[in-house]
This record gives sequence, C-alpha cells and structure tokens, in this order.
Amino acid sequence: MMINEAGESIHKTVLLNETIEGLGLSRSQALGISKSMASEKIILDATFGGGGHSREILERYPEIKIVALDQDKDTWKKAENKFKGLEKRISFLNINFRDIKEDDKFDGIIFDLGLSSDQLENSGRGFSFIKDEPLLMTMKENPLPEDLTAIDIVNGWSEKSLADIIYGYGEERFSRRIAKGIVEARKKNRIERTTDLVKIISESVPSTYRKQRLHFATRTFQALRIAVNDELGALQIGLEKGLKILNKGGRMAVISFHSLEDRIVKRFFKEKERNGEVFLINKRPIIAGEKEIKNNARSRSAKLRILEKI
Repeated sequence: MMINEAGESIHKTVLLNETIEGLGLSRSQALGISKSMASEKIILDATFGGGGHSREILERYPEIKIVALDQDKDTWKKAENKFKGLEKRISFLNINFRDIKEDDKFDGIIFDLGLSSDQLENSGRGFSFIKDEPLLMTMKENPLPEDLTAIDIVNGWSEKSLADIIYGYGEERFSRRIAKGIVEARKKNRIERTTDLVKIISESVPSTYRKQRLHFATRTFQALRIAVNDELGALQIGLEKGLKILNKGGRMAVISFHSLEDRIVKRFFKEKERNGEVFLINKRPIIAGEKEIKNNARSRSAKLRILEKI
C-alpha cells in the first residue's frame, strides 16, 4: 500500500464489512427505535489509521457521528480528503486510545490494532525493514527528545533485555543470537538506520532462516515497535477504558494481527463474560475470506472479536 500522488491514504481496511455489521448499527430500526434516538448514536474509532471504518460508517448511517483517535497526527492529513462533505459528523483527536476520557460515552467502539500500511510504507520513521530510514519506530509524528525510540533500545539496552523483548514481543526463536549481534555491532558503530539493523539480523541468523517466506527481520522489527510504543500495555488500558465508556447495549469490535494482541483481547473478553458484564457476539474470531486475503495479504493474520455490553 502506498500514498497516492496527492499524498492521500490508500490503506486497505481489513474486515471492513464484518466489523461494521458486527457493531449492529442497524438494530435501532429493527427494534423500532425512533430516528431521533438513533441520531444520538456516537461511535468511537479508537485507531483511525486510514479512516476506512469511519468513512464507511458515515456513508452507511447518515444519523451517526464519529469520534476518531490516532496517536499519529499524520493519519488525518492523509485521509481527510476522503471525508469531504462528512466533516461535520466526525471529530479527530490526536491522542492514543489509552488517554480517552472516562466520562465520554459511546454506542460502539472499534479497535483496529497494529500498523497501517501508510505508516509502514510512508512514515519515514523506520517501521519497514525494506526501506532505509531512521530507526525511530514511534507512532508520534514529531517525537520529543525524551521520547523512547528504537535507536535508544538497540544502542542502550543490555543484551539480556534485548533478547527478552525480541523473544517476548516478537516470538523470535533466534532472539539471543540477534541480541548478541546487536551488542557486538554497536561496539563498532552506533546503530541508527533500519538498514543497519537488518544487516545485523541477517548476519545473526542461519542462512536457511533468511530464505523463508516470512522476512527474517519481521519479528525483531515487530518487537521493537511494540516496546517503543508500549502497545500491549496501551491495549490493556484501552480495552478497560473502552468498556467503561461503552453504553449498555453498545458493541466493541477489536481486530488483532498477531498472537500477543489476540491473547490479551481474548482473555479480556472471557473475563468480562464470566463477570456477567458482556455478551460475546462471536465465540470464535472472525477471519478474512479467501477473496479478501487474495486482494490484501495483510488480512491473512487478522482476527475480529466482538462483544456487547450488558
């Protein structure tokens, strides 16, 4: 996925129809709720990204309004042209979903986790291992000097800490070898570019590993990105806050892209179901069909879980 010539997002939204239909936004008509009551519905798009879910909801449901969040301010700049004529029904807040105020109330919430294609390909912040960029990996468009970056981690953390996060957040079986390679390399030169890190990883893993379908740097880059942005901690806080600000009868839809995220979501959903706080709309995660996977390879790993607040 790339940014087009106008600098706009052309990110493909994963499980678009399944997510929106899962929110049950048409239930007001089925239940005989008046149009005036339906017009009060507000949906929280907690991970705006390319804006695909938000735009589709606004086009399908003229009475609904949306509050969209994203830690990366650049996402709105790239997507705002998609919302011409719809601007009055969407508000964008440049914050992480973990920072949403608990006194706000919503009738539906969407979490589309992970990295958007726009961030991966065009952020210039080192998310992609196939581009030569500064090794930042922060979701913030303009990080402050005190903000943690991947440069800080690879140049400052101990070999054990590096191995632990690469294994724990990336589920990388060669984590110890990669961590050792990083520490040895930084003794000679400071590691500051994505290409520097890819070279180190390449030299640290077996040649057979470099020839597999999944790129040999994928798991290490994932681990560093998660560590820099505290993605798993933010997810746990965001889910808890999300349920608090969700109105009764409202639904929360969460799309995860790797096992660490899905494990947190699954555990959270099960716990709230046992406590009698929610009803699970789907017992098993919804996954992409063959057609979507063919058109968008990123959807292959996506899992959608939906709950309804009781």
